Amino acid sequence: MSSEHNELYEFDNFRLDVSERTVWRDGERIPLSEKAFDTLCVLVRQANHLVSKDALLSEVWADTIVEENNLDKNISLLRQVLGEREGKGKFIETVRGHGFRFVPTVTRIGENTVAPSDTRDVDPAPNRPKRRRASFALVLVVLAVAIGSLFLWRQRSPDNSATAPITSLAILPFKPLIASDRDEGLELGMADTLISTLGSGGELEVRPLSSIRRFTSLEQDSLSAGRELNVEAVLEGTIQTSGERIRITARLVRVFDGKQLWTGQFDEKFTDIFDLQDAISEKVAAALNIVPSVAGRRRATESAAAYQLYTKGRFHVLKALKPDAETAVSYFQKAIEIDPRYALAYVGLADAYRGLTVGGEVNSAEYMPRARAAALKAVELDGTLAEAHASLGHILFWFDWNWPDAEAHYKKAVELNPRSPDALQFYAHLLCATGRHAEALDKMRLAREIDPVNLRVNAIEGMILLYSGDADKAITHLRKALELDPSYRPANMFLARAYTAKEKFAESIAASAKAREVSPESTEPIAYSVYTFSRSGMNLEARAALAEIERLSKLHYVPPYNLALAYNALDEREKALECLERALADKDVRMVFLGVEPNWQNLRTDSRFTALMRKMNL
Repeated sequence: MSSEHNELYEFDNFRLDVSERTVWRDGERIPLSEKAFDTLCVLVRQANHLVSKDALLSEVWADTIVEENNLDKNISLLRQVLGEREGKGKFIETVRGHGFRFVPTVTRIGENTVAPSDTRDVDPAPNRPKRRRASFALVLVVLAVAIGSLFLWRQRSPDNSATAPITSLAILPFKPLIASDRDEGLELGMADTLISTLGSGGELEVRPLSSIRRFTSLEQDSLSAGRELNVEAVLEGTIQTSGERIRITARLVRVFDGKQLWTGQFDEKFTDIFDLQDAISEKVAAALNIVPSVAGRRRATESAAAYQLYTKGRFHVLKALKPDAETAVSYFQKAIEIDPRYALAYVGLADAYRGLTVGGEVNSAEYMPRARAAALKAVELDGTLAEAHASLGHILFWFDWNWPDAEAHYKKAVELNPRSPDALQFYAHLLCATGRHAEALDKMRLAREIDPVNLRVNAIEGMILLYSGDADKAITHLRKALELDPSYRPANMFLARAYTAKEKFAESIAASAKAREVSPESTEPIAYSVYTFSRSGMNLEARAALAEIERLSKLHYVPPYNLALAYNALDEREKALECLERALADKDVRMVFLGVEPNWQNLRTDSRFTALMRKMNL
């Protein structure tokens, strides 16, 4: 795209320097991707005039055939960067079916001209010498402001130099070149493998998969994702598969100015996908001047078919919903059939079985032994795998109630990978359940520092704050967690409990209702709503909710721990204790928090309750 010498524009509190390809707002430089910048230039040059979509596409993508959604993504990004508020249309007006119009008054610096639509009625003859002097003075002022702004920006820049080394990176889910050919498992899998490889050496802070999996939308702008993830660079890519071949185009981009640091295209047979991943890792590492560790380069399997099944399983297990966990089990089992020594596939299988138990309405004895067997096999196959030790530790915690062995495996996982958010948060579960809340919160803060947008990390930290007795901080933290995803069930459930602790009953009922809306098969929100209704004096509603749980327990398995909560809420102590004793016999995973759950406070001196605590070594 051509640009004239010293082509400078001002509008609102922004300055656009076409020649230097920069945008400034109140002295702060605004990062923009290359095509978004070109789109802004076209709109600003034609300010207050309608610019058709065809004109924008031909100007910005002169030598490339692209779809309209590329343009729409750039317009959306520009609106975000310029600070438009939803529905206000302050900068870019959409003329439906035709195109866009840039609406602010635009002044071209050095020529004292305004937007083209305004200059048609301006007589240039009168007072021309005076205007020239004013124009010259304006240029001097603008230059002084520009120099001062540049100085301030350099002082404020976190790197203080455009050439400073990159120390933090987000590897975004790769996107399909053709939307209809989407394989989300493969997209996440490519990112997951590269995260493991490039983040293994300790020289580079690489955001984990749990953070980047939120950015799977085909319309996601990489620079916006990079800013949200608080990293200095992003690696993005596209995937195209055709028969037995796979083509990857990858691009490394610096977040603060959108500069492309490296790009490459790779075309291989799918059976050579590991060579392709190694090649991308080596090129990116060279561009960042880092050396991945030997451990990071080690392949988990040599079978491309097993790897593809594993990526599909990972995609489903990360959704944390019962139907997806069941689908994930099938994929992991097939991967193991192809490669019986695939340790990561056993870890995935253990996580899927555990997810069915912890998050579902099933008897723990049905799935947890299978989870334990899979985790033990993973450790046997690869004792250096942090994920295997973390998974085994979590099963020993949830099901076996073997606190010493669980802690040993958690410690081993953290030792093998000190920056594993999963290992840290799993360990924090045990520390909290055994009353070591300060240690648990230390682990969670570190996990959040490593993985700031991880939904589970943020929700579990709120839970531990509640169980430590600080309901106010728990509420504040859980509200922030729900800003990431308002429908996240665990965060809503913990928030409901925290609100009840502060006697904010209406808010608690609303949070429980939201949790049930997301997971209608779960009786946990009903059980806690019984407690809230009872505490707030809504006895009819409490009895109705209890009756619903009793009815459901005759239709399918309901965790006895949930039934006990409902009975205890209505002071039916005998039934509550009977259900807790049945929960102990069933090895109900929810029993692990018996010692810290506030809703059992009225039973803590009962001999039957203390006997339960002793049997669990709590």
